[in-house]
Amino acid sequence: MRVMAKVSMDVERANDAIRSGAIGKLMQRTMERWRPEAAYFTTFDGRRTAFFVLDLPDTSDMPPFAEPFFMELGAEVQFSPAMNPDDLQKGLSKLD
Repeated sequence: MRVMAKVSMDVERANDAIRSGAIGKLMQRTMERWRPEAAYFTTFDGRRTAFFVLDLPDTSDMPPFAEPFFMELGAEVQFSPAMNPDDLQKGLSKLD
C-alpha cells in the first residue's frame, strides 16, 4: 500500500545527528532500502520534518521503516494511506 510517512525529528537529537554526520547516513540508508517514490524535507511545527511517499506491502513493514528514526533521532513517525490520481479515479469508480 502506498503511504505517506511523516517523520518529525527531535530538535536536539537531530542537531547531534547533523554534527556527527549520522543524519546523512540514516537518510541514505532509508532511500536505498525503501526507494520512496518521493521524499521531501522541510520544517513542520518548528521541527525538522521529512515526508516520504513509499510502498509498504504489509503493515509489518512499519516497524523496520520507523524504528531507525525513533532510535537515532527521537522522531515521531506517522503513516497515512496515500492515493495518486489513478488510485483516486479507481476508488471513485467504485461508488454506487
